[in-house]
Amino acid sequence: MPANDALSVAHALHARRSVRAFKDQPVDTELLKTIFADAQRAPSGGNLQPWQATLVTGEPWQRVKDAVAARIAMGREGYQPEYDIYPKGLTEPWEARRFGVGEALYASLGIPRDNKAGRLAQFMDNYKGFGAPVMLFLHCSRIMGPPQWSDMGMWLQSVMLLLVEHGLASCPQECWAMYGATVRETLGLGEDQILFTGLAIGHADTDAAVNNWPVPRVGLEEVIDWQGF
Repeated sequence: MPANDALSVAHALHARRSVRAFKDQPVDTELLKTIFADAQRAPSGGNLQPWQATLVTGEPWQRVKDAVAARIAMGREGYQPEYDIYPKGLTEPWEARRFGVGEALYASLGIPRDNKAGRLAQFMDNYKGFGAPVMLFLHCSRIMGPPQWSDMGMWLQSVMLLLVEHGLASCPQECWAMYGATVRETLGLGEDQILFTGLAIGHADTDAAVNNWPVPRVGLEEVIDWQGF
């Protein structure tokens, strides 16, 4: 049964955000099992249900962070990208949206563009899961194609909305795919798997400035073409 019958899907959509500061508070395992059981109702083409997830906390989670930190220390030689997170040659209006949200994030923290060290330190928090006690790594078989990757996205959105319903927060993090081989090796995943994304899970630090700046969305006129209405 839902944790809060009054919480609508629209409410959860508006309440969900990518949280970048979590409390040092554990997450109940049984609650997570409930959330993932409900998320299994997510749709998928042909009912393939291609998503596979590995959840880590405690010492296994620390092992992943340590292993990836060692790769990061190697500089560009340490990169192991699973795929292009953003298209090469990204054009407008998408480049402006990407640039704008990044600038708004740093502005919320008072880190100007010329503070390279401050921006790098904030970026490196990605690879600590922003302090989240639980990290979900979403992966699938390499035989899966774009339609199945869209299925994984629908499952992930379902998980994120259910987390909101139960008073939890999350941050999807494709950045982990930059070191996919190391993550897969540390998790004991086979070469037949490809890493899609991480999802930091925990209790949001609602007082943190990085969790309180407004994240813009474009208007319907930019994304919907009404024909025959």
